Amino acid sequence: MNIRFLGTHNEESRDTRLVSVLIDDVLAVDAGSLTSELSFKEQERIRAILLSHGHYDHIRAVPAFAFNNSQQLTRVFAAQETLDILSSHLVDGLIYPKFTEKNSFLKKPALELCRLEALSPQDIEGYTVMAVPLNHPIGTVGFEITSPEQKRLLYATDTGPGLHRLWESTSPQLLVIDTTYPDRLEKTAWDAGHLCPKLLLKELADFRSTKGYLPRVVLIHLSPKFEAEIRDEVRGVSSELGIPIKVASEGDTITI
Repeated sequence: MNIRFLGTHNEESRDTRLVSVLIDDVLAVDAGSLTSELSFKEQERIRAILLSHGHYDHIRAVPAFAFNNSQQLTRVFAAQETLDILSSHLVDGLIYPKFTEKNSFLKKPALELCRLEALSPQDIEGYTVMAVPLNHPIGTVGFEITSPEQKRLLYATDTGPGLHRLWESTSPQLLVIDTTYPDRLEKTAWDAGHLCPKLLLKELADFRSTKGYLPRVVLIHLSPKFEAEIRDEVRGVSSELGIPIKVASEGDTITI
């Protein structure tokens, strides 16, 4: 399984992109930078998009992607709340065409919206995908994604602390997880449903206690204005746990 990080931040600038991850060139997870970081040919290879939740920075590129690839059908998988947000606010016939329907612009639909049920594994383009509830103010799910070769990724952003049930229900080789704020903003992280390095340490320690091991850990959804501070604090977490922890940047690739 090859994981390409298109966007790894929660704010966009010339140097940072909103969260989006591409798996084996065919399966996209979140759509913050799905079009801005891929060529048209690369976009054409994508067969399905998984959306964690309905916040704009995670769904933004879906209508642009559909516009660019209107000659093919792409399936979008998400919880029902996220699908409702997408269809009523972005591909609603006003801001963008209703790409889910045949109309004067489309000879056939470009998007198929597919509901995911939490903790119910589903085959998506040859991958076994299980949506898992996360702790975030809007209805949010992460994804345990298992390749045909049994390589297993757990994507957990956006999320705040309190992930014990998540650890009980998953067994990833690679964990991609939210770390948005530095420790001095721990209360903000709690209130907003995000993690800081101090909270991350507690969650990873609980993972180890629950599962008896720790997976490879990669951090995303960083706030750029705090990134240097977060990176410094993450080094302390890495040292305390005795494992390497990678802070992802745009363009990074990882193979499991």
